[in-house]
Amino acid sequence: MSAQLRNFINGEYVAARAESSFELIDPATEQTYGTSPVSSREDVDTAYAAAAAAFEGWGETTPAERQLALFRIADAMEARAEEFADLESRDTGKPRATLVADEILLSVDQIRFFAGEARHLGGMSAGEYLKDHTSFVRREPIGVIGQVTPWNYPLNMAVWKFAPALAAGNTTVLKPSDTTPSSTLLLAEVAAEFLPPGVLNVITGDRTTGAAMIEHKTPQMVSITGSVRAGMEVAKSAANDLKRVHLELGGKAPVVVFDDADIPSAVRGIVSAGYFNAGQDCTAATRVLVQAGIHDEFVAALAAHARENAKTGAPTAADVFFGPVNNARQLAQVEGIIERLPDNAVLELGGHRQGSTGYFHEATIVSGLEQTDEAIQNEIFGPVITVQRFSTEAQALEWANGVQYGLASSVWTKNHGRAMRFAKHLDFGCVWINTHIPIVAEMPHGGFKHSGYGKDLSSYGFEDYTRVKHVMSFIGE
Repeated sequence: MSAQLRNFINGEYVAARAESSFELIDPATEQTYGTSPVSSREDVDTAYAAAAAAFEGWGETTPAERQLALFRIADAMEARAEEFADLESRDTGKPRATLVADEILLSVDQIRFFAGEARHLGGMSAGEYLKDHTSFVRREPIGVIGQVTPWNYPLNMAVWKFAPALAAGNTTVLKPSDTTPSSTLLLAEVAAEFLPPGVLNVITGDRTTGAAMIEHKTPQMVSITGSVRAGMEVAKSAANDLKRVHLELGGKAPVVVFDDADIPSAVRGIVSAGYFNAGQDCTAATRVLVQAGIHDEFVAALAAHARENAKTGAPTAADVFFGPVNNARQLAQVEGIIERLPDNAVLELGGHRQGSTGYFHEATIVSGLEQTDEAIQNEIFGPVITVQRFSTEAQALEWANGVQYGLASSVWTKNHGRAMRFAKHLDFGCVWINTHIPIVAEMPHGGFKHSGYGKDLSSYGFEDYTRVKHVMSFIGE
């Protein structure tokens, strides 16, 4: 792929009619390795025109045809897994050694899941719900979809967007993050061998390009994964046209550890789920609440395990668990949170940038925080775990739910009744019990409150990309 990236529209690479471009920066070295255009409104027009033209044919294909295309895309992607991993590691800074197993093959599996869903549309049975009238339900594609993905999981989030949309018979225009476009463009290139031109289009750009996509008259639905701020802006813009909106936004997952929990198991799980991808995950286990009886023992064990196992360094190194944060702005955000910690905070581990080159930050643990502190209320999106001490179930539940987000959570306890009570009352779209962060294609992913609405993955995520039509026929004489 050229160092000067181009858009992928109507089945081929095309030069953008952009007036500006941005540099692509390797987060591990801070070196420029390419440039990417800021696609103009003309580019957005062209991409949506291609998607609209393609929908006339793609929307009429059978589920079997769509399934076969997605299976072939998944197979081709698997065959080029190492190439995808190279691009993803360079763009994001993720450790290269584990990237194929951790993310590329996971994305392949998710495409295959949605291929299966293409032939599995459920609904009410046809029947006479009114005398002399037969009713049935049609599930239909929505049309053209506008989609925007983030930089923390560029390829995986592109799959979560395009696969259910195409499986349902829609066409799409997708914009990856400005810092991580490479793997998504390769995905479009691979998919083009098995799709009619215009079914999947990818354009590069920044916030202005994304805004032009959302404001455009063509898409009937817009879907983004991003920040709460971005989600609110999208919802406001889409409201002007009454577009459907699918939002997967930020998170601040509570991890509630009771005094009967298996401490070694909880420590291992939380370190892994808190520092994976440098904590740049809206479901990351970074807000830990520990019951008073084991608090001190737990914090000491957490710090010791993280010190030994949560190492950061160059993506090419074999012994690192996470790489740099993705960009200079994100590193500044993490450093700013640490600098502004209140006097009551206790820095148990880390707390500093690592080295002077690359956006590396040490694995960090902060205890002593209060519920109203910035580090508890705001998403840090970096390798920082906070720990709070609680006394009772009621206090733990109040603090766990006492944030603006509602995406994911976990509870660690041997008490089944307590686990079920928290599963019921935690105000989050996912509750894990004695584990944290595993995701499977068959189960829905999506949140409440400021974490957005709509579901990714699962049959629920597939149904989000369909519309329901009631058909009634008079059958009387």
